[in-house]
Amino acid sequence: MTSALGGIAFATPAEEAELAKLDKIEQELELQREWAKYRWGKASSDCYQNYWVNYCLRSARADYRKEIDPISEQELALHEVQRKLRKSVKDQEDQKRAAERASPVKAAERTDNQREFEEKQKAAAARAADLEQRRKDAPKRAQENKAGTQLD
Repeated sequence: MTSALGGIAFATPAEEAELAKLDKIEQELELQREWAKYRWGKASSDCYQNYWVNYCLRSARADYRKEIDPISEQELALHEVQRKLRKSVKDQEDQKRAAERASPVKAAERTDNQREFEEKQKAAAARAADLEQRRKDAPKRAQENKAGTQLD
């Protein structure tokens, strides 16, 4: 189900289509479950109109279980297949990302980014130091401006 390019496995459109198909089946099972729950709720509320309420409720519950148990079994099997497919797709994506990170181009790009970051940090520190020095010198400059003298 995977294609290999340069030793790297990628998720195929077939795997993606299989996941979409399984998601649609899951939605159908959920709809069946909701209808079964609706029918059980209706039957159990109808039971309160009868004289033998508890017997009727047990029967309604048994009918509900007969209907819902196969749906639950199908959902369990479906979720197992979905988990395996999603794990496969995730593993393939992880391999692809690892291969991209290991490429010399990305390594050079990371080195350049790190160097640029350090330069920006140094420039910001220099600007902050200059600003702090100006703040310290501000009273002196103000005094000199009042006196009419020039700074050296």
